[in-house]
Amino acid sequence: MMVNLGFGNKWPSWINEHVNIASISMLVNGSPIDEFGMGKGLRQGDPLSPFLFLMVAEGLNILFKRAKELRLIRVKKTQPTWAELLGSNEWKGLLDPLDLTLRKLILQCGDFCQVTYDAFDSDAHSKFCGSSRYGKNCLFDKVYLPSASNYKVVAFLYATSTIDVSEAFLIHSLSSEAWDSESNWMGYIAVTTDQVSKANGRCEIYVAWRGTIRTLEWANVFEAKLVPATPLLVSGSDSNNDVEEASEVMEGWLTIYTSSNPKSPFAKTSAQTQVLTIIKQLVNQYKDEKLSLTITGHSLGAALAVLSAFDIAQSVATSIPVAAFVFGCPMLGNKTFCNKLKAQQNLRILHTKNIIDLIPHYPSTLLGYSYVGIELLIDSLKSPFLKSSLNPGDWHNLQGMLHVVAGWNGNDGKFGLQVRRSLALVNKSCDLIKDEYLVPGSLWVEKNKGMVLDKNGDWVSSPPLEEDKPVPEF
Repeated sequence: MMVNLGFGNKWPSWINEHVNIASISMLVNGSPIDEFGMGKGLRQGDPLSPFLFLMVAEGLNILFKRAKELRLIRVKKTQPTWAELLGSNEWKGLLDPLDLTLRKLILQCGDFCQVTYDAFDSDAHSKFCGSSRYGKNCLFDKVYLPSASNYKVVAFLYATSTIDVSEAFLIHSLSSEAWDSESNWMGYIAVTTDQVSKANGRCEIYVAWRGTIRTLEWANVFEAKLVPATPLLVSGSDSNNDVEEASEVMEGWLTIYTSSNPKSPFAKTSAQTQVLTIIKQLVNQYKDEKLSLTITGHSLGAALAVLSAFDIAQSVATSIPVAAFVFGCPMLGNKTFCNKLKAQQNLRILHTKNIIDLIPHYPSTLLGYSYVGIELLIDSLKSPFLKSSLNPGDWHNLQGMLHVVAGWNGNDGKFGLQVRRSLALVNKSCDLIKDEYLVPGSLWVEKNKGMVLDKNGDWVSSPPLEEDKPVPEF
């Protein structure tokens, strides 16, 4: 600053030295010729105030620069637009440091993912194992989703598989009177309420896909086999001379997304057909409103989120921004397919990835797979609230990741929660919180495992309320 005004180079260095040692001792009397440019010197009898102002300003400038380097202060930026939050500019300038509004959106998407875990009935002794414990009208309230009243669930999604995925993915009841023996509840589609849409000036559509309950088991079940991505591609999009190899995706992800089963009243049509049909209906229903589409998922659900986001972006909502916010996403396909994802103009993918998590590197680049999306790299080892676990499942835990997102201040910054978020959430399905915080492990359980005392004095499985019973969507 002072140099630009004609002062010698030693003035800023002197001020910098005094600022750093937190003291100022300066004698200003006369005119040091080698430190003042011609016509800009301080002469005997000149008023000191303009020059003292410059010295103070230079000192403050140095202090601010140093404080920014140490992340003690942040320059307030203009709040990003909704389009920017959905990746219109590929989240440039929003990830490091992590923008507060984007941080909240990532956490919101993570909470949407958590709903699929909290509501899923995974007890094989229940007649409704594999379904949602709660119906569409009360789902968000019964799992305590933050701001539940701002959204309404419009559809449930179900999936099946034509290949054997054992119980690592599809879980079924032991009862001969089970609600369905061929499919599982796989997620839901929700929209903002009319009141919220009006206030925001847009209608937000969300799709959330469920991951696996039995953490990491599916990695040992699915073969890392690449197959043509034909069911995901618009006609002829892979038939040009510029493509060196055909687009391919992992068979397991594609099969779960595209399989149907006529024996199941819930999966007569594939998850792909279900989600495309509902999204098409919603786009038509809200055609007079500004729309955005956000797809989210964790683990295997993240894989389905990316596949469906690409599917929707290129075939249903070509003029609507589609963003996939995924967590711990495994690898999906070969380089050609991943390049197609990147080239889709209205699609953006943000992958929140714990650097010690193994799943995002599965199956492997050595097997012909490539990474997808823009990465928000976090490190759960930086949180002072978490145990130093050696369990790979803990590194991949969704709530553990969301906790880190809430306090992430960059790889070089000190961990510190930037939003209010209960520590206890981390231990919903694991035991990661340090014991000193007195939070029990795996705390999200049904009371008495869903058993109730009937009028005859027998303990029996509690039947769901009428509003919570699964009903075929198609």
